[in-house]
Amino acid sequence: MTKLSPLEESLLNGEASVSNNNSDSRKTLRNEISTCYSNAGFFSILTFSWMSPLITLGSRKTLDHEDLPLLSTNDSAYGTFSTFKNKLELECGNVRNLTAINLAKVLFLSTWQGILLSGFFALLFTCASYVGPYLIDNLVQYLNDENKVKNDGYILAMMFVVAKLVECLSQRHWIFKFQQVGVRMQSMLVSMIYAKGLTLSSHSKEQHSSGEIINLMTVDAARIGEFCWYMHDPWMAVLQVSLALFILHRSVGVASVAAFAATVVVMLLNHPIASLQEKFQGKLMEFKDKRMKATSEIIMNMRILKLQAWEMKFLSKIIQLRKLEEVWLKKYLVGSAIVRFLFFNAPTFVAVVTFGACVLLGIPLESGKILAALATFRILQMPIYSLPDTISMIAQTKVSLDRIAAFLRLDDLQADVVEKLPRSSSDIAIKIEYGNFSWDLSSVNTTLKNINLRVSHGMRVAVCGTVGSGKSSLLTCIIGEMPKLSGTLKVCGTKAYVAQSPWIQSGKIEENILFGREMDREKYERVLEACSLNKDLEVLPFGDQTIIGEKGINLSGGQKQRVQIARALYQDADIYLLDDPFSAVDAHTGSHLFKECLLGLLKTKTVIYITHQVEFLPDADLILVMKEGRITQSGKYNDILTSGTDFMELVGAHRAALSSVKSLERRNTFKKSTITGSSSDLEVEQEVENIDDRNGKLDDTVEPKGQLVQDEEREMGIIGLKVFWTYITIAYGGALVPFIFLSQILTVVLQIASNYWMALATPVSATAEPDIGSLTLMVVYVSLAIGSSFGTLSRAILAAIAGYKTATMLFNQMHLNFIRAPMLFFDSTPSGRILNRASTDQSAIDLTIPNLAWGFTYNLVQVLGNVAVMSQAAWQVFLVLIPVMATCIWYQRYYSASARELVRLTGICQAPVIQHFSETISGSTTIRSFEQESRFNEMNMQLIDKYSQPKLYSASAMEWLSFRLDLLSITVFAFCIVFLVSFPSSIVNASIAGLAVTYGINLNAVQSNLIWFLCNLENKIISVERLLQYTSIPSEAPLVIKDNQPDHSWPSFGEVHIQDLQVQYAPHLPLVLRGLTCTFTAGAKTGIVGRTGSGKSTLVQTLFRLVEPVAGQILIDKINISLIGIHDLRSRLSIIPQDPTMFHGTVRSNLDPLEEYTDEQIWEALDMCQLGDEVRKKEGKLDSTVTENGENWSMGQRQLVCLGRVLLKKSKILVLDEATASVDTATDTIIQQTVNQHFTDCTVITIAHRITSILDSDMVLFLSEGLIEEYDSPKKLLKDKSSSLAQLVAEYTRRSNTGFGS
Repeated sequence: MTKLSPLEESLLNGEASVSNNNSDSRKTLRNEISTCYSNAGFFSILTFSWMSPLITLGSRKTLDHEDLPLLSTNDSAYGTFSTFKNKLELECGNVRNLTAINLAKVLFLSTWQGILLSGFFALLFTCASYVGPYLIDNLVQYLNDENKVKNDGYILAMMFVVAKLVECLSQRHWIFKFQQVGVRMQSMLVSMIYAKGLTLSSHSKEQHSSGEIINLMTVDAARIGEFCWYMHDPWMAVLQVSLALFILHRSVGVASVAAFAATVVVMLLNHPIASLQEKFQGKLMEFKDKRMKATSEIIMNMRILKLQAWEMKFLSKIIQLRKLEEVWLKKYLVGSAIVRFLFFNAPTFVAVVTFGACVLLGIPLESGKILAALATFRILQMPIYSLPDTISMIAQTKVSLDRIAAFLRLDDLQADVVEKLPRSSSDIAIKIEYGNFSWDLSSVNTTLKNINLRVSHGMRVAVCGTVGSGKSSLLTCIIGEMPKLSGTLKVCGTKAYVAQSPWIQSGKIEENILFGREMDREKYERVLEACSLNKDLEVLPFGDQTIIGEKGINLSGGQKQRVQIARALYQDADIYLLDDPFSAVDAHTGSHLFKECLLGLLKTKTVIYITHQVEFLPDADLILVMKEGRITQSGKYNDILTSGTDFMELVGAHRAALSSVKSLERRNTFKKSTITGSSSDLEVEQEVENIDDRNGKLDDTVEPKGQLVQDEEREMGIIGLKVFWTYITIAYGGALVPFIFLSQILTVVLQIASNYWMALATPVSATAEPDIGSLTLMVVYVSLAIGSSFGTLSRAILAAIAGYKTATMLFNQMHLNFIRAPMLFFDSTPSGRILNRASTDQSAIDLTIPNLAWGFTYNLVQVLGNVAVMSQAAWQVFLVLIPVMATCIWYQRYYSASARELVRLTGICQAPVIQHFSETISGSTTIRSFEQESRFNEMNMQLIDKYSQPKLYSASAMEWLSFRLDLLSITVFAFCIVFLVSFPSSIVNASIAGLAVTYGINLNAVQSNLIWFLCNLENKIISVERLLQYTSIPSEAPLVIKDNQPDHSWPSFGEVHIQDLQVQYAPHLPLVLRGLTCTFTAGAKTGIVGRTGSGKSTLVQTLFRLVEPVAGQILIDKINISLIGIHDLRSRLSIIPQDPTMFHGTVRSNLDPLEEYTDEQIWEALDMCQLGDEVRKKEGKLDSTVTENGENWSMGQRQLVCLGRVLLKKSKILVLDEATASVDTATDTIIQQTVNQHFTDCTVITIAHRITSILDSDMVLFLSEGLIEEYDSPKKLLKDKSSSLAQLVAEYTRRSNTGFGS
């Protein structure tokens, strides 16, 4: 093993991620095993004994990842990726010119030693396998000879056994070698795809959704890895056919030409079927891609779908896509059944043709020659049978290579957008001259037009403007994310970027803030303080060690934003680009962040910040006002206030909002002291007060179980027979199973009968007279052959029907179940786990498991048949057979404990690779702006290696077992042949003895097939087990309760009455709402305020029944909402949620997915929310496309689309959940005015940040720690200076009037 650098060593060890509770003994054991393969001696490698310590360990305890030996450098992604990448660049200069051929060539060059070695073993195996058939005629003649020499017999027997040994050894090493090569190829490709994903331009990203790219990693890269199984088949087929013809010529002379012709015919028949299969496979993949895209979108946006009561509509969308996929699946399965029928009958067909030719040509048939021919046909079955697989595999691999090459050819980000200079090189930090930038280079409209900007070091620049004016685009062009049409752009120094919608990695909060830097305690504490995160960390169960779920699911919107800001601050860059950092936080926190971060820690840095809040503008050294992609005004606050109109509009909207606070005197009488303690967060937490606590312990002991996202559950121990039983009996209650069994038994019995007939009905030597006429001989033989082939056909068709039905039923059950799961399930399950089941596991059930299940039973029947034939000649074989069979079963059980866990680990280690990748894709802008690509590439390689380990050892364990079982079956064969040679001729009929040997030669092949099918079935059936886990998720309340449906007009008034409401997230957690009682009057506007964790969002979630109350009730118009169906409830309420969400589709399908409204109504709604003109500009009008997550619309526009949905729905009750966070004051005013205008007689409940949006409500509800602190009209509350609301407003006015710098 080559020496690793200490860094690589630790990374490969995965020690970084392994908890430190490993005892030393385990470490030493692991290191002993780790060097096993690299340091194993010749004998140990020959017999796979280097795997024994791991398998022994696995039989004693459940294997964990830490128990696995490390990979040698040549097998790890680290060791292979850089050489692979360099070779690729050498081969085609620029990746833009890459073709599938180049890619294949470089893959070969990177792994040629393994490929050649496996080829050598394949050659040995092929030659050794023909020794038996070659010698069979000699054996029959010997046994028939009255005056034979004993020694000749023993020499013959020895030749048989040695050939068998060589065959077995070379086969095992051939298979092990190419699997090793396969793992290498897969890890090289996945690393390459990942590295490419980090550099994709936004335009390329639009063409490939993350779901499609994930398919490249999971399906295509794996397929190219699996191709190694088939790599040597084409030339082996030629060699096998040539050897077979040589032996046949010796046995049946000229008739061998007929045999050759028959073989060629069968092989040619293959081609049209294989090409059809390839077409079906391609279509199948295409529709699977579409389905996965839809599924991943649904899982990401589950909360919105449930709030809007759309989830069943979206489920039907997935079922529709699956139906299209099933059309091709059916065709594919029927094709497979025909292929099976053809190839199982190929040897019989060739035999009939050959013996028929002999009869016609008058070539005498002797049993010895016939047996040699039969044994040869048996082996010929292999190349004939594997050829269609090989052809379709070559086709599939070509498709996969094309797909990957096409992806690697995609445009990267323009490298020359930004000229990067070191900090010291100039006193200008950012300089743009005549810059024109556009997201879509082909489009006429440039996104940013004629930008001229100079920012000196240490300046604070504010950017403001209406929604869609190009503010965020300006920042992205400075980072270099946006294609440049013309102009120059220079940036001096390192940059840190805070995106508008927060990107948080799953992992610890501390890891998110450090983001790859070393821990510097003092600086870290300063940053936490500046971002006022300390309060939040105290609330979280494990402080900054709390593990955050995917997309930061267990943090509120404001907490995510502040973690993001903390990450940027900790990087200590020269230039800070902040995209609307204050939107997701409330007034207090906003001013704290501005003071502590922008005016504090960053006072010497260059900062460009976008803001919608006018109060943050006076402190800027330069203000840029943007409109329609141009900078229309720039200068100091007071200068541009007088000079132009665009800025006046923004400030005017703000002033109007402020004047609504005029009931309060403008004096600055409040001392700071009255608001201390409240500079912690008041923000709305979109995500319940720390879901973390929901399933955590609340005492101080750190219980890992308390983390929200648990490690993926894996079943332990033996796979229950229940899983097998469920699988077999799902389709038609298992009615087809006995018929499939019957057809298999029939096939094998008739095959044996036909061979028996040929052996017995023909004379042993050329001199003897045949007893039976050649016509009778052939008629009986052909009819038996036809019988057995019909058995094969019925078996293939029945198995296909049962497999298809089972796959469909499991798919529907799982999807219905997880879509109906409560929200808690989605919050605590990373999407990768659900997607993995919907793609990889479903694929296995569609295509692989039915073949494995019935292949296993068929081989079982064949083994029994072989043993029966052998015992006919020498019953003594049973003396050896019984102990050997017992040993086989013992070995299999001993091995399967380790094998099962290795496969489960493989399954579990794949999800993190996918999840890390989808996270990287969504955060690629942030990763690039911090220049952390290489660190993320390294993390990806660690995860790949973590996945390759169990995968490679799983393959090795299989060879370990197969080798030992082969030896045992060779033992049986050796005994059988020695018995036959030792008997005097009179005891045993030479023909039967020869037949026994013919079947004996084949015994180990059938037996290893049997074990292969069994082990693979055990491995793959885990997919069924994983889907079944998801068919038993507890589901939400019923969608509709027939006996208790509210009538159509409900709620007609919209009065919400809450009585003693108590809510908790899990039985062992404290109450979040601790007995609320209040009434929201019909038609009134109520504002809800309160600090983080006070229960605001929980109240809304309870209103929509995303969380069910423990006690108390909510009545809407006198109906208890807990007694009606959740669809009836959710479809009658409206909400503008915190995160504006759009789906892949059209503008129409985004506003009206249930297709309930006419185009006129939709246009009317669009005009009301001021998007009408925007949509009319687009080519497709209502049918213009919306990309994944609505990426081609700005945040503010997405928010207005959400407003449009509500306007269409016209419910009596409207909830605004902090809906104005990411919108400038002017757009905010649009939303407020629209709501006031069109929802005058509705009950509107607002959870808000902006004081102004609460002050014009009729009532204000102030929550604190799950209880009501104040509930009254704002006028009354403001009169009382000590009320919490009055203090908030005072802080806001003071801040707005004076700015911060003063």
